[in-house]
Amino acid sequence: MPSRVVVFIDAQNTYSGARRAFFAKQDDWVHGQFDPMKLAQELTASGSQGVSRQLEEVRVYRGRPHANKEPKTHSAHMKQCKAWETSGVTVIARPLRYPLKWPTEKPEEKGIDVLMALDFVTFAIDDRYDVGILVSVDTDLKPALEYVWRRTDLGKKVEVAAWRSAQLRGRLSVPGANVWCHWLYKNKYDKVCDLTDYT
Repeated sequence: MPSRVVVFIDAQNTYSGARRAFFAKQDDWVHGQFDPMKLAQELTASGSQGVSRQLEEVRVYRGRPHANKEPKTHSAHMKQCKAWETSGVTVIARPLRYPLKWPTEKPEEKGIDVLMALDFVTFAIDDRYDVGILVSVDTDLKPALEYVWRRTDLGKKVEVAAWRSAQLRGRLSVPGANVWCHWLYKNKYDKVCDLTDYT
């Protein structure tokens, strides 16, 4: 039987990482967008190493703008989420937190990394994947990665993915462990990019 793969994607971290890796600040904001399903399919295929793998689920985690505070941004967000869901992606969204000094200060994602970490661990315990792939460089996710890797009794394989360029080289890792990293160079970004203007 093929190994069941579930890909967990930190949407904002992955988008901003692509921007830092491959684009300049003045480039149009659509540069950095990606298609989660295409990205997950690439990761499932590129990590096969002679072992049959099957993509079971793609889960994308992101903050959701407030409809009244940021109606235009909220509308674009919902259109993008709808496009992702139509392609078969599971979208997990949590409301953004707006600081007292908003709009002078930007809204923040709160709790989304904790939810992603919890899912990564509980999916392993509940036997919902054989291979779990984390697409993020957020170090808040390291404890979840370490937990599943160290729980050898679960029999799960963990992998990570990160954009790679001269400007960006960070990745998640487990001290003393050889966790496979899918380095995503510009040619890979070009295969999975999504330049749709959802506004």
